[in-house]
Amino acid sequence: MKSDAVRKGMQQAPHRSLFNALGMTKEEMERPLVGIVSSYNEIVPGHMNLDKITEAVKMGVAMAGGTPVVFPAIAVCDGIAMGHIGMKYSLVTRDLIADSTEAMALAHQFDALVMVPNCDKNVPGLLMAAARINVPTVFVSGGPMLAGHVKGQKRSLSSMFEAVGSYAAGIMTAEDVEEYECKTCPTCGSCSGMYTANSMNCLTEVLGMGLQGNGTIPAVYSERLKLAKHAGMQVMEMLRRNIRPRDIMTKEAFLNALTVDMALGCSTNSMLHLPAIAHEVEFDLRPEMANELSAKTPNLCHLAPAGPTYMEDLNEAGGVYAVMNELSKLNLLNLDCMTVTGKTVGENIKDVKNKNPEVIRTVDHPYSKTGGIAVLKGNLAPDTGVVKRSAVCEEMMVHEGPARVFDCEEDAIAAIKGGKIVAGDVVVIRYEGPKGGPGMREMLNPTSAIAGMGLGSSVALITDGRFSGASRGASIGHVSPEAAVGGPIALVEEGDTIRINIPECRLELAVSDEELARRKAEWKPRKPNITTGYLARYARMVTSANRGAVLEIPD
Repeated sequence: MKSDAVRKGMQQAPHRSLFNALGMTKEEMERPLVGIVSSYNEIVPGHMNLDKITEAVKMGVAMAGGTPVVFPAIAVCDGIAMGHIGMKYSLVTRDLIADSTEAMALAHQFDALVMVPNCDKNVPGLLMAAARINVPTVFVSGGPMLAGHVKGQKRSLSSMFEAVGSYAAGIMTAEDVEEYECKTCPTCGSCSGMYTANSMNCLTEVLGMGLQGNGTIPAVYSERLKLAKHAGMQVMEMLRRNIRPRDIMTKEAFLNALTVDMALGCSTNSMLHLPAIAHEVEFDLRPEMANELSAKTPNLCHLAPAGPTYMEDLNEAGGVYAVMNELSKLNLLNLDCMTVTGKTVGENIKDVKNKNPEVIRTVDHPYSKTGGIAVLKGNLAPDTGVVKRSAVCEEMMVHEGPARVFDCEEDAIAAIKGGKIVAGDVVVIRYEGPKGGPGMREMLNPTSAIAGMGLGSSVALITDGRFSGASRGASIGHVSPEAAVGGPIALVEEGDTIRINIPECRLELAVSDEELARRKAEWKPRKPNITTGYLARYARMVTSANRGAVLEIPD
């Protein structure tokens, strides 16, 4: 066993003395050492229940003959971090989580791992770590929050952000907002729509790294505790069979994940995280692959904010496996990929039924014949601009309008709430990328303000920052190259005409090449607004070309 390096032989007598200090018995020291990476904390609603999930995992490991040992991983609540300097720290925690987990697991020579994440950055961060460490590993998330109920309708966190915009527009009263405030997030768990956390938990299931239900069983269901016990037991079976993450997270598994991403209508942040995870197994998952797969993958789900259904509804309809079963009818998935169950994808999904075709559309009756995400290119986005196509209304699929240019999120929000943005405008928010922010803030506040002001079907938003899965409307993020490195978004001037064509995957600035070249020659880099601490180090390390997907330490 790998843990023999810290527990067997005369040279390890000092190590054993430290295990004795932990209260570990001789019997426990003779069993496989299983690390349980718990993201539990008391500040993130999606993580406040992970202590119970972790205890259930420990029981499962012990029942199957292992010795469970818990160690922590950090996690940020994107909702609480939204709209202030805290959001600059959100994305960067993904790499902190991957690095620190790798360090802990290898320093203590665990034989196997169970990862217990739930929210936006610690799911991909722990997947990155699993690929690096490459010991038998199972994921079990904390599960999604139940939807809130306000005035007889289901609601989620994006509804709360939009309520603030509606209040600014005079559409809602303070009492209305307070009712939303008290009822929108009624339980623990990751926010109840197809936002980034739930997207990544579902895609973990598709990749084969989580058991059935990992992405959809609500946090408050006892079924979630049973899943956690089974995860603990299953990692011991994987150890016995020597099934490792790199056996599971193959090129074909990532293409499966990207395909299901299109069918589910996942968060655009998946286009940051999937390439980063794939990088750890040396697969170059390029964003433009999304368009290739989208062209042949139907969008089967319109979960909030794209539609009126929520994670609990997807769970009742059959969950992720039911979506995969639908897609298999079109031969869109590689069914031979290995999974943590010890079975192939095909074996896992073959008997799973779609129990509600209104929640999971059938392949012959999709919401659209193309997938839920589109990667746009053009002279404004030479590398990429990413949009959640499934959340864009029909009238905004093709849009042309004047640029309203802002160099930070706060200025844009003030203009939106101040009534200075009108129908037809294209709001441009720049210097919010991985280097320019630094940290690539999420732009849920401005998109929610636009929707709350009643402009969601007439105003577009473009940024070199990123968008939440909670964003809807013509919100195009991840524009690369970013402004901080002189990308074309830095050269946009107030009033320039911007043309958006989502069906054709185009994002164009109606300015001649000669004029762009003149502006580029005159452009001067801005001084970074953060020069010390971890964010400054991140800004120096991050490779801008891949929109924060990979960190590289410069020579």
